[in-house]
Amino acid sequence: MQPRCATVHFWSLCEMSQVGQDAQVRTTAQRTAMSAIEKVERLALFNLAIDSKLRGCDLVALRVRDVVQGSHVCARAIVMQRKTQRPVQFEITEQTREAIDTWITTAHLKLMQFLFPSRVTESPHLSTRQYSRIVGSWVASIGLDPAAYGTHSLRRTKPTLIYRRTRNLRAVQLLLGHTKLESTVRYLGIEVDDALEIAEQTEV
Repeated sequence: MQPRCATVHFWSLCEMSQVGQDAQVRTTAQRTAMSAIEKVERLALFNLAIDSKLRGCDLVALRVRDVVQGSHVCARAIVMQRKTQRPVQFEITEQTREAIDTWITTAHLKLMQFLFPSRVTESPHLSTRQYSRIVGSWVASIGLDPAAYGTHSLRRTKPTLIYRRTRNLRAVQLLLGHTKLESTVRYLGIEVDDALEIAEQTEV
């Protein structure tokens, strides 16, 4: 596979806002060249974390074969979740496919290899702790407190935006792979948000 572009572009700014008891990441439309700032692997990891909406343990355990068919990165993929032992499907946008393709080509990865190999010999792939530290470095790089944001901030980003635009809670439940709708409600903290919106629109 050959990278489609020499310089990979992605969001240069990430706006983070509080949702429920945790935080979410809202990406802006502004894009800039990040190849000089982040390694190719980190760009692919960040993009895929946003698109896949996977828990950290599932994201770091992805193999190349999970997102690649033939010589192309798939537009959609499906994996088995460790926590629920249920399959979940996710989309891979064009910019994410380009980042993944560039990373696979650069690292000379084979289909059976982990997509994000660990540089620690005793670990076959990036650990959740390593992933958490990487996210912390991303948060710090845009001037925010790493203690306030974690890997779930990336997982929550797209579902939160989808819900705010569509109010389709069932769709968000499917995207997150939750078995119960109540879990999605608690995860997004939408009951509180919706109640506040109603209150703000009500005059006495």
